[in-house]
Amino acid sequence: MPLLHWSPRSPYVRKVMVAFHEKGLADTIQTTRTTADPMVPHEELMLVNPLSKIPTLEREDGPPLWDSRVIMEWADRTGESGPRLFPEAPEQREIALRDEALGTGMLDIALPWLVELYMRPPEQRSEIQIAAWRRKLASTLDWLESHIAEIDARSFDAGHLSIGVALCYLNFRFSSEGWPNNRPTLAAWHARFRERPSVIATEFRDDPRPQAAG
Repeated sequence: MPLLHWSPRSPYVRKVMVAFHEKGLADTIQTTRTTADPMVPHEELMLVNPLSKIPTLEREDGPPLWDSRVIMEWADRTGESGPRLFPEAPEQREIALRDEALGTGMLDIALPWLVELYMRPPEQRSEIQIAAWRRKLASTLDWLESHIAEIDARSFDAGHLSIGVALCYLNFRFSSEGWPNNRPTLAAWHARFRERPSVIATEFRDDPRPQAAG
């Protein structure tokens, strides 16, 4: 049985967990709670993934996989049910990959922002950097407000999944930023996204963190 290095706090992990549920694989994956602290390299995890990051998927029939998109593609190939997350038609695949990258990019803004806010002493925080992250995130959310109708018009794919999970993470960690304000179309789409069984089954939560090996 494949083993996923997992955390209920990680949005990158949640992306692959949603994919596993969508593709009917959730019951075929074993999970192990693994801490991937950006400030503390995990020595045991680095024996499997030299980047010391989650999600990391260990497989009996192949080398380990890391990066959420790579594992999502594995799930799409392996699962025998559910939507095609990465369409085969080149133009459809391009757009799915583009929007998957957009959702991942939102997380790539949110995670270092979170580190800046909660893992650095106040006197060491960069307000210039925080302002830049806030501006980039606002730009992305405004673009989505303008384009979510056409995104919603196509079949569910990795782009919808990645964008939806990124918005869930903003609700989880950055609710004070009020991203749904003045973005009614995007907010309505996300409310429907949150009703998917795969999303309900993978809610974020703050659990006790195991001590990283380091």
